[in-house]
Amino acid sequence: LDISRIDLRDVKQIYATGYGRVAFEQANKTITEIKCHGRGIAELYPEVRTIIDIGGQDSKVIRIGEDGRVVDFAMNDKCAAGTGRFLQVMATALGLDVSELSQNEDPARMLAINSMCTVFAESEIIGLLARGNAKGGIIAGLHQSVGKRVAAMARRMGVNKEVAFTGGVALNPGVKRALEEEIGCNVIVPETCQYTGALGAALLARDS
Repeated sequence: LDISRIDLRDVKQIYATGYGRVAFEQANKTITEIKCHGRGIAELYPEVRTIIDIGGQDSKVIRIGEDGRVVDFAMNDKCAAGTGRFLQVMATALGLDVSELSQNEDPARMLAINSMCTVFAESEIIGLLARGNAKGGIIAGLHQSVGKRVAAMARRMGVNKEVAFTGGVALNPGVKRALEEEIGCNVIVPETCQYTGALGAALLARDS
């Protein structure tokens, strides 16, 4: 509201989404982020039928119809593997901020990261560093491991037509590169990829 300079009294409907939606007492309704991502992407890219969403706590593959309605979805929310949290822990082990990973990766010197368990992968990275391996190759391997895991989920769901990549991790060009290599097609990253769900919630509120 501060950014938009809209007075709260002028807002007719508030829909809340995401992990904190139930804690937002001012919301008229709470709605799942899966449905919101479908609606938001349908507004931005009507041709998209497959959405890959990687946030801090989970990763999702969502299939939508022409109207943005969710046809099917798959989610990894049981562990940090393939999520922003996984990359954050690995960045800390490398002595970097998570926002610095992509600019420091070196795909030409990629090293395979064999474990997707956060604890074991962290130990693996510490071992690679101790043996004198370059950070750039390790980072490229991390991105590829995330890409492989999420792409496998996407293939099980079926990749249809255009693919959009949303969530905060979509800001990382290295993960985008890895996803494109693993899926075998280009992916679209919205300019405000981390707000796609919020856009969908606002559109659903307006539509109601």
